[in-house]
Amino acid sequence: MDDSPQTFRELVERHQARVFSIAYRIVGERGTAEEVAQDVFLELHRRLGRLESEDHVTAWLRRVACHRATDALRRRAARADTAAAAYEDGMELRPAAPEFLPLMNRVEQLLLTLSPAQRTVLLLRYQEDLEAEDIAIELGMPLATVRSHLQRAVKLLREKAQRSLKEYCRG
Repeated sequence: MDDSPQTFRELVERHQARVFSIAYRIVGERGTAEEVAQDVFLELHRRLGRLESEDHVTAWLRRVACHRATDALRRRAARADTAAAAYEDGMELRPAAPEFLPLMNRVEQLLLTLSPAQRTVLLLRYQEDLEAEDIAIELGMPLATVRSHLQRAVKLLREKAQRSLKEYCRG
């Protein structure tokens, strides 16, 4: 692929929302997600000449964003034990009245209660619309592990949503 400044600029404009979204949904914090996205694009700038096509760039950006966001979570957890506790499975959601906090914010909070691996595979499956086989390749995980993470993540989200989003559920 052409490594000219114009090509790089166009790629950043085309993919910045996707890269930020992946990073944000994995790390759950805007500032860290912006740093991750910036690092991903700096790496893209260094490697642009080695990437063969637009599809290759898209897959590469998705993979690097997932890995860098996961690395950021690890660094944050290493700096403070409280950060690790915030992502434990049993994390309590902050109570909020529905009229003050839209449903999407509540769902985002639920997503943050999943493990980083579960969030990542869920994000790649339902936001990026990748099949389990493609996720396994992107993340370098066994296919059975990806399927297990997906199954457990969906089950956990369903259970947590039934408990914490009662006002949005029927019956």
